[in-house]
This record gives sequence, structure tokens and C-alpha cells, in this order.
Amino acid sequence: MIRVLVVDDSAIVRRVLSEQLNALDDVEVVGTAVDPYVARDRIMQLKPDVMTLDVEMPRLDGLSFLATLMRHHPIPVVIVSSLTPRNSDTALRALALGAVEVVPKPGSSYSVPDVGRELARAVRVAARAKLRPQAETEAGPELLPSTGLLTTHKVIAIGASTGGTTAIEDVLRRLPRTTPGIVIVQHMPEYFTGPFAKRLNQFCEMEIREGEDGDPVVPGVAIVARGARHMVLQRSGAKYVVRIKDGPPVHHQKPAVDPLFESVAQACGPNAVGALLTGMGADGARGLLSMREAGAQTIAQDEATCVVFGMPREAIKLGAAQEVVPLPNIAQRILTCLGSEAGKPAAKH
Repeated sequence: MIRVLVVDDSAIVRRVLSEQLNALDDVEVVGTAVDPYVARDRIMQLKPDVMTLDVEMPRLDGLSFLATLMRHHPIPVVIVSSLTPRNSDTALRALALGAVEVVPKPGSSYSVPDVGRELARAVRVAARAKLRPQAETEAGPELLPSTGLLTTHKVIAIGASTGGTTAIEDVLRRLPRTTPGIVIVQHMPEYFTGPFAKRLNQFCEMEIREGEDGDPVVPGVAIVARGARHMVLQRSGAKYVVRIKDGPPVHHQKPAVDPLFESVAQACGPNAVGALLTGMGADGARGLLSMREAGAQTIAQDEATCVVFGMPREAIKLGAAQEVVPLPNIAQRILTCLGSEAGKPAAKH
């Protein structure tokens, strides 16, 4: 049974969330709190497995409480917020501070059709998550020195889900501005991907931007798939461009990693490197296998550094990953692969 503490200043929201969670066979709401001060005492008394947390609260805001909590008493946290374009950056900051998931509050402007199902999924994911040390989350890794990789003929494809916002940032921070073009799918709603790309762009040497249909994939630029649309890679003469497409969800996700990886396998063959990072489920595993079969170099994040090991585990089970690499080493492995003969199996770790 997953024991949950619900923290929100609204009595109505506390009641609705409690009812939705208590209706699940494997979840029990063991307590509620009106603000972080009450939540602090409830955590010590009740020892919940997961906490849901609002961002905007009186006395102390959710982000300040989250930062303190992750330093002194880490606990898996699901942010339940009134998600809007105005405060989506705040929610991204919460993920950077250590929150496992962010879901819309019932009745919010961007509430999904089945909020209860999304909340249940997030709580179950959080209960299985491994929390990273706060110092690792807060401190940005040093950038690697430039390696002079100047080619439009190589492409890096990255996919991630739960825990991926910080994992992707970790990888991109370590790459020089001369790195070949990167295409990225992170499971996110449409109102998150733009702020996510802008946030990354503040910290990375490469230019990071949300994808537009027809954007060229060129050195020094990383393109993030926009929410609610799939993104695929297409060859256009001697160049690569991204195409933004509608269509049904894949693995219940849109954007999904598999369509991107499969398109990279078809368009690039051995001139690509694929990296599948932390996340729940199996999205990206078959796509990574397609890339490997096409001659690309393929990497999966190791279990010890994943928040949730689902996606990399499935890729490893399929034989899709040539290497299983800890998160802090993935950027260097990508650069090494790009500097080696494409498609040649790399040494095992």
C-alpha cells in the first residue's frame, strides 16, 4: 500500500485528491496538510511514502518547502498545480529541485480529461522513484572542453520520461557548442516543452529550442519535441530536418520516443547516436533497437542513476543498448561515439 500525504491550502482540493487516491486499491491517503508547516509535522508523524504538493500556498510557497525537504528529509513528491503557461516554468523548477512528477490540479486551465488517472500514475511512479542527492540536482556539472565536432552528417537522439528533465539537463550541460545536432523527446504536456527548452537554453553551451516543423538539425543546436505532437527526423538532400506531426499516442505518449528513434534509424543509419534515459514504461526501447540495427551507436542510462529504470531496462532486455552508462558519463560517451567509427560496437563497461 502506498501511503500518501496531500498538501494543499484548498480544502476542496484536499478532499478531491483524497477521494481520487483512496479509490485506488494500492493507495491510502494517510493525512492532509493545509501548508508546509503543518506538512512538516505530518511527515514526521505519519512517514508517508509519497507527498502531493501544491506550489502556491500561504506562509511558505511549495518550492521553498521542496528545496528544504530535499536537503534534510527527502521524500518522493508529486507537484499538483494549477498548470498554465504563466507558471509552467515554476513547475519545471520544482522538477529541478527534486520533484518526481508534475500533474494538473483538477479544474485547472490545462486539466487533462482524466485527472484521476494521471494522478494515480504519478503517485505510483513516485513511490518507485529513487531520489538523487540534492547537491547533484542543484550543482551544475562542469562543461567538457570543446572537441571540434563539426559535421552536419551526425545526429544525436535522446529520449526520456520520469526524471528526464534533470537527466537531459545533465547531459546537455556537458556538451560543447560544436556538438552535432540533437533531437530530444521528453514526455511532457504541450505547455511545458517551450519553457523546458528555454530553461535549458539558459544553462547550456548549445542552443536549445522547441521544435518547429522544418527546423534544420545542425551542429550546436538541440531541438526539443513540442508537447501533444510527435517529432520525427527526415533527410532533405544533404541535410536533416525535423517534422512535427499529429497522430495517435504511442505508448500512451505524445510526443513519444519510438517514432523519433525509428525515424533517426531510417534517416541516419550509422551516422547517429541514441541515448535512452530514465523513465517509466517501454517507450524508446524498440526505437533504440531499430537504431542499433541500422548501425547507430546506442546507450542506455544505468539503473543506479535513473529515477525510474523502466525505459532503459526494456531497451537492455531487447538488446537495443550497446552500452549501459551512468548519467554523469553519458555526455562523454556520446562524444566518444561520435569520434569513433559510426556503427562499430563500442567497448562494454
